[in-house]
Amino acid sequence: MTSPLIIDTSLHWVAVFFYVLATVANTWGQFFKKDPWQRGAYRLVLAGLAVHGGALLFRWITSGHGPYIAKYEILSSQSWTALAMFLLFSRFFPRIRPSSIIVFPAGFLLIALALFCNPAVSQLPPTLRSVWLVLHVAFYKIALGTLIIALAFSLFHVVKSGNPQRRLPNLPSLQDMDIFALRFAGFGFTFWSIGMLSGSIWAYQSWGRFWGWDPVEIWSLATWGLFGIYLHLRRFFGWRGNRAAWFFIVCFLVSLFAIFATPLFISSIHAEYFK
Repeated sequence: MTSPLIIDTSLHWVAVFFYVLATVANTWGQFFKKDPWQRGAYRLVLAGLAVHGGALLFRWITSGHGPYIAKYEILSSQSWTALAMFLLFSRFFPRIRPSSIIVFPAGFLLIALALFCNPAVSQLPPTLRSVWLVLHVAFYKIALGTLIIALAFSLFHVVKSGNPQRRLPNLPSLQDMDIFALRFAGFGFTFWSIGMLSGSIWAYQSWGRFWGWDPVEIWSLATWGLFGIYLHLRRFFGWRGNRAAWFFIVCFLVSLFAIFATPLFISSIHAEYFK
């Protein structure tokens, strides 16, 4: 009988194959304005998401818990969420599609990193058996998936404004890119906030306190504060353009450290989810 881990990893590799093809087709289509290639790329991503989603669901059923315990699960599920969020947003806001130049490789990179991690199934500790944990994780994944789109437009703004003649995909105007970065940053900030709140409820349910000054909690709060400052500076002090774009890029890098790096380098009760 085929091992569940072999089925799981095989499905992930099939998803990687689709994502790689989609990234290549989309990059070609964006830079050379080949619409059929772009449409094909989106179909490939949809096929990859179907296979990838099947792999995550299979692992959920066989392991008895959601994909939020080990690095393999965390990175893989974040990849799926980021790509799914982008396709959902691009369906309603077609003008954000040039950001796929960043989003597709980011999704591919996350699942590729996952496949270099140990795919063994970890047992779910009693403190993690809570619906509040599922909500806590889901809100953070939605937040990061949305913030990647804001990152793409921030990077595009910096590059395009520095050299307007540079050959780039068919991007919106600098003003529109600035607005897209702001709106998706605001959306991500909202779900980051809800993720923190649901996490505090889970903490109270598991350990009898809402806040424990754990390193992951501190870094998550610091990230939330930075994104809040970014939005405050934009709303009340008129920050826009490259100054705002660079500030957001710094905020995003801190968010990556808070979610992925902190449990690796600092002793934390959250370290269980990223061993």
